[in-house]
Amino acid sequence: MGWYTSLYIVLVLYFFAVGYSVTDPNDLKILNDFKNGLDNPELLKWPADGDDPCGPPSWPHVFCSNGRVTQIQVQNLGLKGSLPQNFNQLSKLYNIGLQRNKFNGKLPTFSGLSELEFAYLDFNEFDTISSDFFYGLSSLRVLALDYNPLNKSTGWSIPDSLANSVQLTNLSFIQCNLVGPVPEYLGTLPSLMALKLSYNSLSGEIPANFGQSLMQILWLNDQADDGMTGPIDVVAKMVSLEQLWLHGNQFTGTIPEDIGALTSLKDLNLNRNQLVGLIPGSLANMKLDNLVLNNNLLMGPIPKFKAGNVSYDSNSFCQSEPGVACAADVNALLDFLGRMNYPVNLVSQWSGNDPCEGPWLGLTCNPNSKVSIINLPRHNLSGTLSPSIANLDSLMEIRLGRNRINGSIPKNFTELKFLRVLDLSDNNVGPPLPEFHDGMKLVIEGNPLLVGTSNHSNVPPSPVSSPPPESAQSPSTETKPDNTPPSPITHSSSNSSISSIYVHSQPQSSKRLKLLIVAGIAAVGILVLMGILLSIYCCKKKKKALEASSSIVVHPRDPSDPENLVKIAVSNSTMGSLSAQTATSSGSTNSGATENSHVIESGNLVISVQVLRKVTKNFAQENEVGRGGFGTVYKGELEDGTKIAVKRMEAGVMTGKAVDEFQAEIGVLSKVRHRHLVSLLGYSIEGSERILVYEYMPHVMGKITTKVDVFSYGVVLMELLTGLTALDEERSEERRYLAEWFWRIKSSKEKLMAAIDPALEANEETLESIAIIAELAGHCTAREPYHRPDMGHAVNVLSQLVEKWKPTIDESDCYSGIDYSLPLPQMLKVWQEAESKEISYTSLEDSKGSIPARPAGFADSFTSSDGR
Repeated sequence: MGWYTSLYIVLVLYFFAVGYSVTDPNDLKILNDFKNGLDNPELLKWPADGDDPCGPPSWPHVFCSNGRVTQIQVQNLGLKGSLPQNFNQLSKLYNIGLQRNKFNGKLPTFSGLSELEFAYLDFNEFDTISSDFFYGLSSLRVLALDYNPLNKSTGWSIPDSLANSVQLTNLSFIQCNLVGPVPEYLGTLPSLMALKLSYNSLSGEIPANFGQSLMQILWLNDQADDGMTGPIDVVAKMVSLEQLWLHGNQFTGTIPEDIGALTSLKDLNLNRNQLVGLIPGSLANMKLDNLVLNNNLLMGPIPKFKAGNVSYDSNSFCQSEPGVACAADVNALLDFLGRMNYPVNLVSQWSGNDPCEGPWLGLTCNPNSKVSIINLPRHNLSGTLSPSIANLDSLMEIRLGRNRINGSIPKNFTELKFLRVLDLSDNNVGPPLPEFHDGMKLVIEGNPLLVGTSNHSNVPPSPVSSPPPESAQSPSTETKPDNTPPSPITHSSSNSSISSIYVHSQPQSSKRLKLLIVAGIAAVGILVLMGILLSIYCCKKKKKALEASSSIVVHPRDPSDPENLVKIAVSNSTMGSLSAQTATSSGSTNSGATENSHVIESGNLVISVQVLRKVTKNFAQENEVGRGGFGTVYKGELEDGTKIAVKRMEAGVMTGKAVDEFQAEIGVLSKVRHRHLVSLLGYSIEGSERILVYEYMPHVMGKITTKVDVFSYGVVLMELLTGLTALDEERSEERRYLAEWFWRIKSSKEKLMAAIDPALEANEETLESIAIIAELAGHCTAREPYHRPDMGHAVNVLSQLVEKWKPTIDESDCYSGIDYSLPLPQMLKVWQEAESKEISYTSLEDSKGSIPARPAGFADSFTSSDGR
């Protein structure tokens, strides 16, 4: 009987093992449906007639437990197709990895997958998400839907059903067409550590209950349309934050004073918002790795930051250097703005360190450059009056009627010994009222809390008071039927400054008022007559100068113009003047060039250095607009009003060969004509001078956004991927401009692969990296600057690829002894010295890089000291 017993046990164990190794029939059906929905199922390498995915042996990318499918991991395989709509019947599924494929169509519901913990569905092409997708996902810990065009036409909102996923730690919905407000319940999920909702169309404010969250990462940046709004005070209570990205929105208000409480914060980006006010000292003292404050409305001084990397361009600071205090008057006015909650209409106008210079709306200064009038009626001011105003000791009038000011009048306003008018009518000012000196008129009608209180008017019966000149931008003073405030009559003096005379509307002054009006009209008439005579004189003088000019030079012809119009610049040899005229020409004209100027076939405008000195005021520093490796750029203006940019190379001895190279470069630049590029208008070569003249591009604050550099970087990535130059007129029309063509083909795998430079030897292994770089290049070259990422984002994307493809063997010795660990300027210096000794770098010359061949005539080596 013993051997019967042993045989029985063996058979039972066998059938037990076989029974539990057979895949659940329903799971098998869903996997086959999954396979049949693909355009390229062969990439799965599943057996054609297999009926047991759980094995043994198990199918590739499928993991099971007790005959039930628990994981499907097919990330980065290049799969294309749709998912079966019964996918949620894989009831034991706890980990699904579909990321970085080409799955498309409707994303099936995951409703009922109560054991699902990890769902990576990002970087695909799912175009629809069902409303019940999130039902019953009670075990969910990580969910990623990034970069899927879900519900593109209507957008979609995060449903309330996700609130039941209380174990959720990471939620990432980047660029997947989210709309509406951020759900409040996200702030109460007890386990949520990372919330990434960038590049959507979210609106509204940051929920107040986010202050209770223990989140470490919060990305709400770059929302489309108007973006998110409201204050950011709540983030100062999120004490576990390590990374906070709020850039690319419309957040308003001030940076919270207590933001320094975020002791774990290392990365803070507030770029491109509407944040106002002073930078809190607690923020300046934070030891952040990165701090970005660019493109806001921040005011006051720039503090000395303790952050490792910090940027704060394009704000309204009073000084340009950190640690330098504002002027006393500026501090007083900024405190006034702060008490009024920093109204945007004033913040955008009050910048710099001198209220008497620039567009300080509503302010007027006296001849001593001291603020004498604050004239801001009907400016929607809401807040309390600042005692700091009393520090503006030259104030004569304060006009703040018809706003929403509350509180009481600061007692120290009585110390303003020159104050004549304080108009606070139609506000919500309350008692007590200070006792002002004789001669000061207080207008307080229309304040409900002061009902029954009479206007204080200690103004003597003198009919006329004369405050300092009124700013041309200050709003006109409104008169009232009773207790009429002074109304201005302006006239021009001989030195063209504008002064104001304020007359009280009293019967005994009417004759004097009429006399002043008549006098003002007469003065204006005289000035108009003088202006006409002066214009006639200037026109005759200009005509005479043109007739006596000794040189005529011509702009390059526009080949798109059927009548072949050219622009003629006429320069005078004695005065150095330059003007522009338009004429018709059938050929390239270059007459009039100075004897030692060089003319090239492109027909560029040849301008003498004397002329350029004239229009730039001898290359004055005040006309300098930028510097680079080439030299310095100056702005200038021709006599006809045409503005030009003059790019002057650093002076140095120029050989005949260098002149030829310089002219060859001009020949290439002159052929570039595109709506996105400034045109080369001309050049000058006299002695050691090498100068290029471009059309002038004015700057949206005298600054160019860093997003221009981001765009350029994107084009460089495109050049590296395709081996093509950014512009090539020999290519077909649709491929002439690389950025425009690349945008059209980057979303198609087939077209993108066909466009890749053969030298890259692209294959399935490198395809993923190429697709990531292509997507980044497209992102960097987005049409609207605010849709482009910061360079920090580009670094984050590419750094992962650098680590992945980092060589395991140091090949620096292969490049003829150059130490590539040196800083770039030093490395270039070594390279230049080697070139001068005619050392051949065989390994470099034999490489199959995608950099195009150098155009004929260009320099054979670096000539500037820093290689730019």
